[in-house]
Amino acid sequence: MEERYNSTRAASILGIIGNLFLLMIKMLIGILTNSQAMIADAVNSAGDIFSSCMTFVGNKIASRPRDDSHNLGHGKAEYIFSMLISISMILVAIKLLMDSASSFLHKENYTFSWLLVGVCVVTIIVKLGLYLYTHKLSQKYNNLLIEANAKDHRNDCFVTMFTMIAALLSSRSILWFDSVVGIGISIWICITGFKIFLESYDVLMDKAIDEVGKQKVLDIVENHPEVKKVQHFNSTPVGYQYQISFTIYVDGNLSTFESHEIANSLEKEIDDKIDEVYLTVIHVNPI
Repeated sequence: MEERYNSTRAASILGIIGNLFLLMIKMLIGILTNSQAMIADAVNSAGDIFSSCMTFVGNKIASRPRDDSHNLGHGKAEYIFSMLISISMILVAIKLLMDSASSFLHKENYTFSWLLVGVCVVTIIVKLGLYLYTHKLSQKYNNLLIEANAKDHRNDCFVTMFTMIAALLSSRSILWFDSVVGIGISIWICITGFKIFLESYDVLMDKAIDEVGKQKVLDIVENHPEVKKVQHFNSTPVGYQYQISFTIYVDGNLSTFESHEIANSLEKEIDDKIDEVYLTVIHVNPI
C-alpha cells in the first residue's frame, strides 16, 4: 500500500511540473500567433494540472488506513477525485468547442511561426515520457487515478500532433484546419472525460466484481472438496479492491469448530492470492 501511494504521488508531482511548463509555453505562443489549436492545447494542459492536483489529493486521502469512522478504509476517494477530473475535462471541452467553432465560422486567421512547431515537438516528447511512466504504474497498481492521468498524457500526444499539422498547413495558407483541430481536440477531451466518469460512477454505485474476479474466488473454493455448495455471493467496491461475502455449505456432521476452520482457511487463502479482494467474509451452513 505504501509503495502504491508513493508511486501515485510521484506521478502526480511529475504531471504538475510537466504540464505547468507546457502550459506557459503553449499559451504564450498561442496568444502571439492567435492559433486556436495551440490555445486549446494550452487550456488542455491547464486541465491536466488540475487533474494531477486531484490525483495528488485523492491519493493522499485514499492511502489512509481504515478507522472507526471508515471501517472499509478511504479507497473510494480515488474514484471521487477521478470523477472530479472527468467533470473538469468535460467542462473544458465544451468551452474549447465553442471557441474553436466561433473561430471557424468567423474565419479568424493567425500568424504562422516555427515556434508553434517547436512547442509541439517539445510537448510530444514530454507527454510521451509522462504517458509511458504513468501507464506502467496504472497497470502495476490498478489505479484509476493514474490511469486517468495516463490517458490524458496519451491523448495529448495525438492532440499536439494534429496541432503541429495545423501549424504546418498554415504556412501554406491553409488556415481553416487550425479551427477544425481545435474542434477535434474538444471532442476528444469530452469523450475521454465521459469514459472516466462512467468508470468512477460504477465503483461509487457499488458495481460488483467482474466475472473474471468472481471466478478466481470460485476456483479457490472448488479446490476444497469439503465445501459442498456456494450461495449468496456478494461484493462491494473498496477503492480499487472488493469486499466479498458468500455462504458455504459443509457436512452437517462436522463440529462448529471444524466447519469454521474451513471458512477461516478459505478467507485467508482468497485474501492472500487475489489482488482484487480486500476482505473476505464467509458464512457457514450445514448440509
